Amino acid sequence: MIQIGNKIVSRDLFEEHFVCDLHRCMGNCCVYGDSGAPLEEEETKLLEKHQAELSCYMRADGIRAVRTQGVWVIDHDGEKVTPLVDHEECAYAVFEDGIARCSIEIAFREGAVPFRKPVSCHLYPVRISKLNNAIALNYHRWSICEPARLLGKKESIPVFRFLKDALIRVFGKSFYDELESVYREIKKETTQSI
Repeated sequence: MIQIGNKIVSRDLFEEHFVCDLHRCMGNCCVYGDSGAPLEEEETKLLEKHQAELSCYMRADGIRAVRTQGVWVIDHDGEKVTPLVDHEECAYAVFEDGIARCSIEIAFREGAVPFRKPVSCHLYPVRISKLNNAIALNYHRWSICEPARLLGKKESIPVFRFLKDALIRVFGKSFYDELESVYREIKKETTQSI
């Protein structure tokens, strides 16, 4: 673990590789899991405020799920999450050529809403935990992401670099620059030990 300010960062973010390979995994992170995508408090408010715009990008099953369950729900762990369609895919998932994609992200890219997909999705495969006065960033390994690990290794892209935009979105550019500095130090240590 490496500490940067009040953030404790797993070395896996520097040592493991990751690049989403949607044509191989089919966006299954939007389909499988115990509950919907974890949401920040601000995200629940944005979903409520912009539901009309989002519904133009959602599929009928997702709209029905939102109408019956709400734009967000409380899961079995007591966390605010996106609702699911029939206990399976996220209500905000849409399918294009069999690949699950986020309707929130699509709406954002087309300028219909002022926010991207949930932070928890944008940062995946990193999961954030709050520990007293610190924030832990850990790499989450999920079997459905094996294609992303293989592609990341092939392209030699460490997890933190794959997540550059998301990390800057959440923690700012100076934090990301610190990650780059740490990575250079780790690479230097590795080279010297060989």
